[in-house]
Amino acid sequence: MLTVDFDRLGVRPGDRLLDMGAGGGRHAFEAYRRGADVVAFDQDADEMGRVREWFGAMKEAGEVPEGAEADAKEGDALAMPFADGEFDRVIAAEVLEHIPADIQAIDELVRVLRPGGTLAVSVPRWFPEVVNWKLSEEYHNNPGGHIRIYTEEELRDKVTKAGLVFDGRDYAHGLHSPYWWLKCAVGVRNDDHPLPRAYHKLLVWEIMKNPKALQWVGKVLDPLIGKSLVLYFTKPLAAQGA
Repeated sequence: MLTVDFDRLGVRPGDRLLDMGAGGGRHAFEAYRRGADVVAFDQDADEMGRVREWFGAMKEAGEVPEGAEADAKEGDALAMPFADGEFDRVIAAEVLEHIPADIQAIDELVRVLRPGGTLAVSVPRWFPEVVNWKLSEEYHNNPGGHIRIYTEEELRDKVTKAGLVFDGRDYAHGLHSPYWWLKCAVGVRNDDHPLPRAYHKLLVWEIMKNPKALQWVGKVLDPLIGKSLVLYFTKPLAAQGA
């Protein structure tokens, strides 16, 4: 299930795309299917090994256009091993809330994006995230967990101060917020509780089958309680002269 709208980001075949904080690779896989040359980047070496294997399996299965390339690299978001302006599109989905030095990480995202290129950044949305934190200390107080709650204004300000132009916003995963509220209320590790377990089956149905009824519900809930905030930016062409 994607958080970023690839059409809004402007992904085209042949684009060089970076998925920073790629995790399990869901956005990287979609970009590869669309014919982009993809780099999935994350600090988790084991995760990147699995993503690299999936890239190979996708190519063998004929799921990607001829000529598209993909790789997975392990590294530090604060010092990425890429040249200035190397990527046409950059995605940072649900990662900045984990990084203490988020301004430095944003500077790196901007550095590797070419002038005229586009960036999509998603983070947990303020209101659903506040509810989670209020309901459960365990939800966020763990190694590698969420260390801050962004307002839209804060995130937009940090990225525009790094040199990008704000293009617009979106919200995603409205069905997911109530699930996490339930999880936080009964215990985030209490997997046997019947309420979140039943709700999880609904989410699996949404992800696997994407029925029209849940598509409609999602369109209603996303702007109201969507769990993710997605902001889109462009790097000005004038940056090339600088």
